[in-house]
Amino acid sequence: MPTTRDLATPLGRARMLFSMLSAPKLRAGIGQGLTGEAAPETADVRGPLSRVDWLRPDGEVDVAAVREIAETLALMRSDQAILEVGRLDGIPAKTEESQAVSARIATIVFERVGPRRTLSEAELNAAIAMFAQDVALVRRDAVDAGVLVRSADGAAYRLATG
Repeated sequence: MPTTRDLATPLGRARMLFSMLSAPKLRAGIGQGLTGEAAPETADVRGPLSRVDWLRPDGEVDVAAVREIAETLALMRSDQAILEVGRLDGIPAKTEESQAVSARIATIVFERVGPRRTLSEAELNAAIAMFAQDVALVRRDAVDAGVLVRSADGAAYRLATG
């Protein structure tokens, strides 16, 4: 049985770091932490910084954790990312969000098979299944969003033009 990587932890750490770097107080606090200075006393800085689990209070960095973050970011930017990321178990409940996710999936499918191709429903279902469990919902949402055009009999689909 293949092993699956934990992508959520290192990606969560990277997201948290970059979110913190966008706030001047937290950016300064991270700088202080990296130099081993005590964290600022204000709760609005100390609280978020306490969640940075790869930076110890003495300024020491958990090198293995930082390396894992860097390797995961490199993987997610590579053509191998699709092999590491599972399918979507659920699509957002709100119609606008659901259609946006479905439209993106349909667009990716046609980028890969060729934007001018026409796919049978079975071919489209197989391609969508690489990304999401509920292929019928994705297919319907993409049509409703105007990203896919369905033949009158529902047997063929193509990417909408324009």
